[in-house]
This record gives sequence, structure tokens and C-alpha cells, in this order.
Amino acid sequence: MARKATTLGKLRASGYEVLGVKAEMRRNLIAKLRCGESLFPGIVGYDETVIPQIANAILGGQDIMVLGERGQAKSRLVRGLTNLLDDEIPVIKGVEIPENPFEPITAQGRAIVEEKGDATPIAWLPRSERYAEKLATPDITIADLIGEVDPIKVAEGRYLDDELTIHFGLVPRVNRGIFAINELPDLAERIQVGLLNVLEERDVQIRGHKVRLPLDVFLVATANPEDYTNRGRIITPLKDRYGAQIRTHYPEDIDKEIDIMEQEATALDMGDYRVHVPAYMKEIVAEITHQARRSPDVNQRSGVSVRASVANYEALLANAFRRALRIGETDVVPRISDLPFVLPSLQGKVEFEAMEEGQEDRITARILAAGIKAVFDRHLSVDALADVVLAFDEGFSVDTAEDATFADYEAITSELEGLEAVVDRLAHIPPARPSVIEFVLEGLYLHKLLNKKSAAGRSTFTG
Repeated sequence: MARKATTLGKLRASGYEVLGVKAEMRRNLIAKLRCGESLFPGIVGYDETVIPQIANAILGGQDIMVLGERGQAKSRLVRGLTNLLDDEIPVIKGVEIPENPFEPITAQGRAIVEEKGDATPIAWLPRSERYAEKLATPDITIADLIGEVDPIKVAEGRYLDDELTIHFGLVPRVNRGIFAINELPDLAERIQVGLLNVLEERDVQIRGHKVRLPLDVFLVATANPEDYTNRGRIITPLKDRYGAQIRTHYPEDIDKEIDIMEQEATALDMGDYRVHVPAYMKEIVAEITHQARRSPDVNQRSGVSVRASVANYEALLANAFRRALRIGETDVVPRISDLPFVLPSLQGKVEFEAMEEGQEDRITARILAAGIKAVFDRHLSVDALADVVLAFDEGFSVDTAEDATFADYEAITSELEGLEAVVDRLAHIPPARPSVIEFVLEGLYLHKLLNKKSAAGRSTFTG
């Protein structure tokens, strides 16, 4: 078996065929498409948009530029490309960079093959070691990406013009694999030129010493669309090197946002406490993020990451759990009164256009209100709550609080005509009834059918 080959002679006798990395990924992609296997498990919302474009680029043998705002799964997409690599491939053992045993490209690799012939030792490189990525920062040097003269090798007696004096950087070390550079436009122009030489001209120039190095690398880069399109942020020849420019996006609907939110949220240990999150509360968390993405008060160039939804959801659950601990209830059910406690996480995930002191709180309060109102309108009709509104018009008032108990809310249901039917419809379990009551009252207030006064975590609703 080729897998067990430990020498070049045995590998050659096995009939093993070494493919270029793009051809290898293309072959494995074709196999996955034929059997209907998921190409990027765990990535939600891209099945009909982004993933087909990536598949087309690989089928066409093209390098890829992924454009998108923060929190659009760019890094996860790029790292997921490793699933298209073989489980492991043969390389020459003891060489600084991964070498094709049949066609070594470095002086070191060629020397080993010439000396040992069919006895050349073979190692098997797993796919996990065939991927490297680097975040582009202004302090990156040619030495980091391409290589540098190794002073230790010079001290050992080698000449500066000897290829063996070079200590290779990150890109050559991922030969026969995938190299990803994040935020490419932030890479200094002179470093971009060096990267272009390796990928296009197939040579390395280090301190005036030129080395032919026909690397076999699948190149992927990520960038923010605004940075990528600004003139002067990326040299034209390098931009032209990418065959496919693929645009990512945020979840296009609330359901997709919720799927990602539930998938990525930290699984919190709540012991024996029972957790139940009403569907409309999940929708509100997702809708808040969608409202922020449409808000003129939020910087849309930087985007509003899906991580905002995830962090808000975690904060919502945490506050509901804190309430259960404080009031001695064993059911953890988020309520509308928990939403103000997601503001710290939300404000940490968005950039505001307004810089005046205190504007952030007013902006996020408007976003929260818009999210609640949008979800209320999807689940409830104001006309169906006419009896509830009438009771308030006739002088009824209700007090709610973040730390109010189940019994406190049951008293409201028994006294307020017309509320019971709505609560029964939306509360799938009894402990969710307080959450529904707050949802109804807040929705009516946002429709300007009730008045509300809030202070110190308590609210009073009147007609």
C-alpha cells in the first residue's frame, strides 16, 4: 500500500501519483459533490450563495479572495478548505519544507534524492500540517513570509550565496498545502511584492540572493470590502493573482441567525435548573442584530457580526439564570425585562456613528425597541388584544420587575381580562407564562396603546 511506503523506491513501486494541491482538492471536491457530502459542516446560510462559488473556484483551479465584514465566517470557511485535502501525503523525510519525493524543488531535497536514490526516506504529512495562516499586520517582514539568511548556517561555514543558508518562512513551509493571509490590504506593499514573486514568478530574492522555488500552494486571502477596494491598499498584480473574488454576507433571515446563535453559544452549566427559551425571545435576540445592521446610527462599514447575536443570547440566558438563583425558582426562562442586560455585550460588538456622550445608550435602546416590536407583530395582533387595552383604559395598571416571581405574574393573568388566551397560546410550558405577559405588555406599549414608567429594574404599565 502507498500509505505504508517508507522509501522512495517503495512509493514508486506502489504506483502512487502525486498531484498538485489544486488538482488534489479538485479531485476530492468532485468526490464529495457526487456523493452529496457537506462541504463545510457547521457553516449556516451559505449553501445557496457562497459555497457554490467556492466550489466553482476550486473546480476551476483558482486561488480565492474572500471579501466580507467581520463575523461572516470568513476564517471558518478558509480553514474548512482543509477538508478537501487528502488525509496525508508523502514527503521527503528530513527536509525543511514539504517536498514532492518525485520532484524535489530545494537544494536540500535534491541532494538527498541524488545521494540515497530509492532508499530516500519518506514521511507522511497529515492534512492538519498542510495549512498555515497569517494575519497581515504592518510589522510583517519578508523573513516571516518568505525567508531569511540564517546566521547560524553562515557561521557553520556556508557562503551567503548558498541556497542552504536560507531559513524558509511561512509560505515555503506550507508547500503542497494551503496558505491563508487574513486582511491582505494591511500587508505593506513591499511585502506584497515579495509574496507575488513567490506565487507568480516562482522565485525568492533574499538579500540579493535569487533562488528558483516553484512552490505548489493554494492561496487564499480575506479582506474587508472597503479596505480591498480602496486604491493603494493592494498592489494590482497581486490582486490579479486571485482567480475568484467571493463575497460573504450576514444571515439573510432570522431563522438562519438563530441557527448560528444556538450553534455557537457557549453551553452553560446550569446544574439541575431547567432552561426553556421561548421562540419569540430567540427571535428578538436575532432581530436586534438585524435592526443594528440597518441602523443609520451604526457604522455599517465595519458591520455587525453574528457574534453580536451569540454574545447577546449568552447574556440573556445568564441574566435569566441569575434571576432563578435569586428568587429561588428552578426554571430559567428569559423575559423582556432581561433584555437591558444584553446592552453591554451589544455595545461591545458595534461601532456607532455618533460620538456624543450618552448617545450609545439611546441608540441601543431604540434598536432593542425596534427588535421587540418587529417580533411582536409577527406573533400577535393588536386587534386580538383589544380587551386587554380596554382594561387599561378603564384604570387597570400592572407592575413588572426583573426579579418578580411566577406567582406575581399569575396574579396579573387572573385579574386582566383577555390575557389568559394569549398566554395559553404562546406559553408552551407554565414557567414561560411570565415571559409571555411581559412580551404582550411591552408590545402594546411600543404600539403606543399603553404607557410605561421604568426605574430601578421595575416597570409600571397604565392606560
